[in-house]
Amino acid sequence: MFKKTIGILGGGQLGKMTALSAQNWDVSLQFLDQDKTFPAGKVCPNFQEGDFKNYDDVYQFGQSCDIITIEIESVNTEALHQLKKEGKTIHPSPEILDIIKDKGLQKEFYIQNNIPTSPFIFAEGKKDIIDKIQNHEISFPFVQKARKGGYDGKGVAVIKTSEDIENKLMDTPSILEEMVKIDKELGVIVARNEKGDTVVYPTVEMVFSEEANLVEYLMSPANITKEQEEQAQKLAIKVIESFNVCGLLAVEMFLSQEGKILINEVAPRPHNSGHHSIDACMTSQYEQLIRAISNMPLGSTTMRSPAIMLNLLGEPEYNGPVYYQGMEECLAIEGVKIHIYGKKVTKPFRKMGHVTIIDQNKESLLKKARFVQQKLKVISNIV
Repeated sequence: MFKKTIGILGGGQLGKMTALSAQNWDVSLQFLDQDKTFPAGKVCPNFQEGDFKNYDDVYQFGQSCDIITIEIESVNTEALHQLKKEGKTIHPSPEILDIIKDKGLQKEFYIQNNIPTSPFIFAEGKKDIIDKIQNHEISFPFVQKARKGGYDGKGVAVIKTSEDIENKLMDTPSILEEMVKIDKELGVIVARNEKGDTVVYPTVEMVFSEEANLVEYLMSPANITKEQEEQAQKLAIKVIESFNVCGLLAVEMFLSQEGKILINEVAPRPHNSGHHSIDACMTSQYEQLIRAISNMPLGSTTMRSPAIMLNLLGEPEYNGPVYYQGMEECLAIEGVKIHIYGKKVTKPFRKMGHVTIIDQNKESLLKKARFVQQKLKVISNIV
């Protein structure tokens, strides 16, 4: 197994953390992305510069790989289809990627497979959305999601008033979802290998920054009932089996105020909602990815400790060479694990790293997390 070369399309922070995990077993990894200075390029010498959206770049890259996977969905799947025809192992399969990277096809898939999700309608663009509002096909508040290309909070707009039509509405093919009355936003990472074995991580509770539209922090385990935990995990397994995904699937869910669990969307790769697994679980999501796509036994997902994960986002008013303010004070605290991705330039709300705080005592855990939130800031030393 370890003689096989794994190729990863995308060389960002998810690739970097996968590479760091793979080094424990001396797995041969290769990356394709635009610049060797990207996070994965700093820890993996086999980094090919190119465009993972370009057919020729992906096809040529795949020639030297035995197994191909992704760290981002928006890759050229036409090349992956051809590579699969030629005998390359590709996880997730290009057929599944074609569905998942189009949020419209993804939502239709849930309906076809009796997977609970929030009601939605399609829209071609801004004019079509305005017509649908006037015709009472959709009403405020609603969520607009671009069918393709959304990532890290981009491609999603919450439309609450007529003013938001001018300021927030995107002119792109979209799905429009009724605003669910949400009690909690949940996430479950589930893994599956070629044998069909599955393991599921404890459910996490995600808290979003309304300003950045990104996960601000998450808590694991989630503060939900045992029955809700079992329901969320069973639903995650149903979703990965329905898609027939080999690898990882991050399943984002809504727990409604009525107590229903609905699928929001999925990502067939390592995910922000699983970062804490590096420090808090027996097997990190990154090691689990290597195990799953290589058809090895899946690792234990048991938690070592309750955890809170904080995203380190660039402060809104800073652009320029990055500086981490308050890092020493945070490193002095037991159980605070800081992960810096290695991006040299900070921008408002750019993901620059994350912090996992682990502590057996939940009250102490929350106290430490609040301190880190207040003290650790991503700024620029250029004033």
